[in-house]
Amino acid sequence: MRRDIFQAIADPTRRAIITLIALQAMTPNAIADNFNTSRQSVSKHLRILTECELVKQEQHGREIYYTLEIEKMKEIDKWIDQFRKIWETRFNQLDKVLSTMKKQKK
Repeated sequence: MRRDIFQAIADPTRRAIITLIALQAMTPNAIADNFNTSRQSVSKHLRILTECELVKQEQHGREIYYTLEIEKMKEIDKWIDQFRKIWETRFNQLDKVLSTMKKQKK
């Protein structure tokens, strides 16, 4: 079953995992060391992130490392960007109103 990327990032633990591996590739054990939860729980989160293609597995010897898939993160950024533009426009409009009000007080 292919999951939605927004469903994946809705969970705070998965967002924390993304933040961890954004800095460097990590093994599941290294990731699990950062949480007060079982290794199985972290594995479940990693599986969901992998299914959503937000992270990928890379084999190095006997170890599996998880790395962030930047292209999928860009998909999230693109969706968020539409709201960023709306809010920037609103803030600019508010700034103009406040500036006008300030001039009228003088």
